[in-house]
Amino acid sequence: MIERFEVGPRMSEMAVHNGVVYLAGQIADDPGEGIVGQTRQVLDAIDRLLAQAGSDKSKILRAQIYLKDTLDFEAMNRVWDAWVVPGHTPPRATVQASLADPHWLIEIVVTAAV
Repeated sequence: MIERFEVGPRMSEMAVHNGVVYLAGQIADDPGEGIVGQTRQVLDAIDRLLAQAGSDKSKILRAQIYLKDTLDFEAMNRVWDAWVVPGHTPPRATVQASLADPHWLIEIVVTAAV
């Protein structure tokens, strides 16, 4: 069985199947903030969604991070490093990408265990 959360006409924010949580790319609600603020917003959204599925950040299996500008890499990492659970840091890829909205500085996709 597949369970979908926050289903819209184009996409769902999250799906759960066979004990695995798949999140859509998470972006900042307020793109007026800089990379630190946007990263915090995205990580808060991930926490919220994982909690809805009965999971949390210690169970992340993989993270994919898309940055508009790699010059933001260090500032983003400071926020990330404060957020992840020591000893449970997930495999991760970080790439520079042209995001769908020019105001978005970061988008993160997460897969986690329930």
